[in-house]
Amino acid sequence: MARLRAAGCVFAEDEAALLTEAAGTADELDRMVARRVAGEPLEHVLGWADFCGLRVEVDPGVFVPRRRTEVLAVEATALAAPGAVVLDVCCGTGAIGLVVARMLPGIELHATDVDPAAVACARRNLRGARGRVYEGDLFDPVPRALAGAVDVLIANGPYVPTDAVRLLPAEARLHEARVALDGGGDGLDVLRRVIADAPRWLAPGGSALCESTDEQAPSLVDAVRRAELVPRVVRSDELAATVVIGTRSVDRESG
Repeated sequence: MARLRAAGCVFAEDEAALLTEAAGTADELDRMVARRVAGEPLEHVLGWADFCGLRVEVDPGVFVPRRRTEVLAVEATALAAPGAVVLDVCCGTGAIGLVVARMLPGIELHATDVDPAAVACARRNLRGARGRVYEGDLFDPVPRALAGAVDVLIANGPYVPTDAVRLLPAEARLHEARVALDGGGDGLDVLRRVIADAPRWLAPGGSALCESTDEQAPSLVDAVRRAELVPRVVRSDELAATVVIGTRSVDRESG
């Protein structure tokens, strides 16, 4: 605990308890504390993160699911139904899809990520949910049979502007894949691509959900309107979270 506190860990007591519980031996505990003191995210050291009350495996280098993203998971669950087809692009660990699958057993779950390490992690996390995880850029690896059949499309893509990546905490900047953080000039390059392609994949009445900052939400809403989807914005002051949702009209003809 003293070593963690000296290294600047704000919740040193809690972290010490978690590390002690996870370590099998005193030597292993010493190595884990050394990794944490050196700046590795606690979740990478432990090998898991708590997300919506679930223990999600997180490998070194893989994006750690954030508390604020629980809002995205809750909204996705609310829009899904038993038997729904759910597609999670930029899935990272697969945490969001895992939550939806636990809350709604029987969904058909698909997920993609461009980072091979994230794909390997998501495949382990989603094995019990019978989730199918594909490696590739956004929709590129998704089976063509899903076009026009997706009820809930989730995208927790990168949305940090390129020039702001250097300002991120070292835990993220140095230990998570840049592809999971860097969203381009204004942070919305990837999410605009998701929204632009969403109508091709959504079933009538289906919805696409993207996490962003509150400041970015108006630009993302514009992208939703250009895609001829009906926009809605959900905000959580408690978790400082913003989710932009675009829903395909039921009477819209397939493209």
